[in-house]
Amino acid sequence: MKSVKFLSAVMILCVTQSFAQTKITKITAQNQDHYITTTIDYPIAGTYQYENKSEPIVILNLDGTGVFQNKDLSKKEITWGLECTEDGFLRFKEGFDSATYSIWFKSKDSLINPELEEINDWKKVEFSIHYNTNKMYIMGERVKDYVD
Repeated sequence: MKSVKFLSAVMILCVTQSFAQTKITKITAQNQDHYITTTIDYPIAGTYQYENKSEPIVILNLDGTGVFQNKDLSKKEITWGLECTEDGFLRFKEGFDSATYSIWFKSKDSLINPELEEINDWKKVEFSIHYNTNKMYIMGERVKDYVD
């Protein structure tokens, strides 16, 4: 009987810990509140680039930081997250062999220097996962391969 109680307590602790891992951040963009997270069941972290080109790139790190390189090759350090509900459930559209999400990102310069911050400094771009080809795209143009 004691072992059953012990196992139940361990299971509850494990479940609580796994839910506690999802960090949700509230942002204000386009005069509305949104919620973002970096938690997704796919290997989103990595470098995204045009096919057969080394630059411009987007780098996403699991901790919600990264780099966004513009087409003029200037780079900005960013904070990013995938749009989710207040409870942490990702918002996405399911396609035939893909899913489309929204990534919100903001230059770290505006986070460090409040005087540079604009009202609508968060930018939203499309992020899609294509299951049949094992590819992930940012803005439909920068791509990264992934392994299931």
